[in-house]
Amino acid sequence: MSEEILINVTPRETRVAVVENGMLQELHIERGWSRGVVGNIYKGKVQRVMPGMQAAFVDIGLDRAAFLHANDVMRPLPVPEVEAEEAGMQAQAPAPVPPIAELLRDGQDVVVQVVKEPIGTKGARVTTQISIPSRYLVLLPQSTVVGISARIEDDGERNRLKGIVAGLSAAGSGHGYIVRTNAEGQPADALQEDIGYLGRVWSLVEQRSRDARVGSCIYEDLTLPMRAVRDLMRRDVEKVKVDSRETWERLRTFAAQYVPGLAEKIEHYAGERPVFDLYGVEDEISRALDKEVPLKSGGYLVIDQTEAMTTVDVNTGSFLGQRNLEETVYRTNLEAAQAVARQLRLRNLGGIIIIDFIDMTDPEHRRQVLRTLEKSLARDHAKTTVYDFSPLGLVEMTRKRTVESLQRQLSEPCSACGGRGMLKTAETVTYEVFREITRAVRQFDAEQLLVIASPPVVNLITEEESAAVAELEEFLGKSIRFQADDQYPQEQFDVVLL
Repeated sequence: MSEEILINVTPRETRVAVVENGMLQELHIERGWSRGVVGNIYKGKVQRVMPGMQAAFVDIGLDRAAFLHANDVMRPLPVPEVEAEEAGMQAQAPAPVPPIAELLRDGQDVVVQVVKEPIGTKGARVTTQISIPSRYLVLLPQSTVVGISARIEDDGERNRLKGIVAGLSAAGSGHGYIVRTNAEGQPADALQEDIGYLGRVWSLVEQRSRDARVGSCIYEDLTLPMRAVRDLMRRDVEKVKVDSRETWERLRTFAAQYVPGLAEKIEHYAGERPVFDLYGVEDEISRALDKEVPLKSGGYLVIDQTEAMTTVDVNTGSFLGQRNLEETVYRTNLEAAQAVARQLRLRNLGGIIIIDFIDMTDPEHRRQVLRTLEKSLARDHAKTTVYDFSPLGLVEMTRKRTVESLQRQLSEPCSACGGRGMLKTAETVTYEVFREITRAVRQFDAEQLLVIASPPVVNLITEEESAAVAELEEFLGKSIRFQADDQYPQEQFDVVLL
């Protein structure tokens, strides 16, 4: 598996692309005016405790109050959800959750960490269970647990790493840690350096949490390029190409300190052709905003993202197969399973996802399609859970969502259709115009009316519906004029009384 990381830097936007075998798999975007806040730690103030929701709203200085659930302020603390997922551990079973009013009160100062970006109209999701990541470890300052990433599969290596970290922790701060995948094969010295770094960061956080004013950020995660080196750069990554010399120099310095063995893989790209164009990334980004995803076989996916869930419909299209219908369906579904996994990762789709594979009668075919989907999701950094085929032949799955999807980062609702994806027909708008004319005449006194609308609507009214206009004028006893305006969307019109 050939994997490269491309970093494109412009004055107001930074983009990181993960390319595997020449195909774009992930895209991360950070804009100067809207840097992500996941991982940041804030000194907040409880605005309002909501007993009915077992939650509280906390002012952390952002546009919208953050949401803090009672589960996230429990003591003693279990392994925080985000670290437990990476470690492949199950969080310790918590004690029964006491009422939120016993945990928090209105006006109380509280130090919280953002675990989910503000999405849509919802504020950020926060927790008091602080965790701070470094290259090889995640610090759990309020815990004593030492966990190992599930992606480190060798039992001997897991025991070695756990022994080293547990010993270093016992000899020092006594804090808990999660050993990240990147720690595999690393010597004790490297882990000790990480523990020292995390200790210094936590001391600074503690000091700022005492001195900072409410609503201020007391710890901010690294910039996107540095996070990419810290989180995405593994030994199987061949190269990291950066098209900004300044960013490249900073990354080399950062990598030399934290990942010296991989620093040489970071290259400055100075070619005349943009680095994203060289790998076809720009075209892939454009295609990732389309609803339809073509498959090589001739089939295609239709992806619909809604507020509640994302649905994926699989269609055979022009693929006819070589043998019979069942074989055609099976082959299409196998290809679709791999394509779905890639699209979820590329488009950063999260929450509930429903996949409507083409119906298969053979139980073994269904098992193979499900196995292919799970295998294709294995390289996804986000936690995914896949369930078996439902009685209706649907596959339900979830994917952890922490930031907005690619579509919602790069797009906004259509001003013409209001985000519905459909426009009222010119005929529908025409009859709305007639009703509005009647309503206006009954409410106001005017000798003449002027209707301003889009050209398709005006053309339909003055040509095909001209007889209806004449009848309306006679019925109302008013003269009606129509004016086409290219600036009007098809659904918009104005009735002006003259």
